[in-house]
Amino acid sequence: MVPKPLPADAPLARFLTCFGTIASMKKTPMLIFDAHLDLGLNGVDWNRDLRMDVAEIRASEKTLGMTDPGRTTNTVSFPELRKAGVGVGVATVLARIETPINHPFGHTTPEACYAFAMAHLAYYWGMERCGAMRMIKTPSELEAHVAAYRANPDTTPFGYILSMECADPILDPDQIFEWHANGLRAIGITHYGPNRYGGGTRSEAGLAAEALPLLKNIEALGIALDLTHLSDRAFAQVADQFGGRVLASHQNARVFCDWQRQFSDAQIKFVIERNGVLGVALDAVMLQPGWVRGTSKPEVTLERAVDNIDHVCQLAGNTRHIGIGSDLDGGYGKEQTPADLDTIADLQKFPELLLKRGYSETDIQGIMHGNWLRFFSEVLSFSPEF
Repeated sequence: MVPKPLPADAPLARFLTCFGTIASMKKTPMLIFDAHLDLGLNGVDWNRDLRMDVAEIRASEKTLGMTDPGRTTNTVSFPELRKAGVGVGVATVLARIETPINHPFGHTTPEACYAFAMAHLAYYWGMERCGAMRMIKTPSELEAHVAAYRANPDTTPFGYILSMECADPILDPDQIFEWHANGLRAIGITHYGPNRYGGGTRSEAGLAAEALPLLKNIEALGIALDLTHLSDRAFAQVADQFGGRVLASHQNARVFCDWQRQFSDAQIKFVIERNGVLGVALDAVMLQPGWVRGTSKPEVTLERAVDNIDHVCQLAGNTRHIGIGSDLDGGYGKEQTPADLDTIADLQKFPELLLKRGYSETDIQGIMHGNWLRFFSEVLSFSPEF
C-alpha cells in the first residue's frame, strides 16, 4: 500500500512549495531537515574542525595514526551538510553518567556531564560567531531561515534547534529552566543503561524519582520530549505521565532489527497518535540484525532505511509522521552505516528510492523536511505561562 498524499495544511504547504521537484533536485539538492546531529560531540570530544571537508578530516586523522572505531571514516562536516542539502536540523548536547566508564561520552558525576554539555553549547555559540551555524528558537526564525536557505543555500549557515540527548547534565529538575533560557527546545531524558533520570537502552529500569518533576517542567516549558533511548518500562511510564509534545528523533522499527533500541509497533503508534514524528536513523546497529561493533560489516543498504520509513507510513496510514534523524557520526563512522553510504550527502539518494516505491513528490518533500518543519514550528510556538 502506498500512503495517501500528505494532507495540505497551510504551514506545511508554505514550506513545501519553497523547494523544487525531484527532477530539479538533480541540479539543486532537495532540502533536508536532519533531526539528530551530534555536532558538539564531534567538535569538542572528537576534536574535529567541522569547517573542513570530510575528506580532509579523514586524511588528518589517518596522518595522526588514529585507529579507534569512527576515526578516518567520518561522514559529516559543515561543507558536507551544504553538499547534502541539510540546511536545518537538530544539534545535540550529550553527556551521560556511566560507571564504569566504557564510552567516550561517559562521566562519573552530574557536574562533569553539565560541563561537557555546556562545552557543546559553547561550541555552537562559537560556530555561530564564525558564521557556520544559526540557532532557531521561534517559528518566525524557522520560517525566515528556510526562506534564506532557499534563496542562497551556498552561504546560509546551518540552522539548528538545540536538543539534549540524555538529561544527566541537568543538575536538578529546576535547572532545566536555565537550559531553556539558553535555547533548549527538545530533550531525551535517558541514553544507554540506567541514567540519573531513568532507564535507557539496554536497561530494564523505569523512571527515577526525579524524572517526575523534570517531566513536569519539560511540559510546562513546552520543550518537546524525545522518546528515543527510553527503556520499554520507562517508555510506558512516560506515556502515562507526560502530556506535552513528543518525538523520536533517531528511531527505527523493531520489526526489522529485533532488540530494545528500536521501537515496537505499539510504541511507534503512540508517537503517531500524539502527533509526533520519528526520524529514521542510519546507524547499522539499528538496521542490521545481529550487529557486533568492531566486527560486523555493513550488509544492509539505504533500502533498509526506506523499509523503516515505509513501515511507519503504513502504521500511520499517511506520510505525516516520519522524517530523517540520521545520527551520522554519533560515535561511529561509515564503517557502521549502510553499505551504500559514504557521507551524509548520500541522504540525497532517498528521494529516488522513495519515488520507486510509489511515493509522490509531495510525500517525499514531507519526509525529507516538511514533517519536521511542521512539528517544530508547532513546538516553537509554545509560550510558557510564567
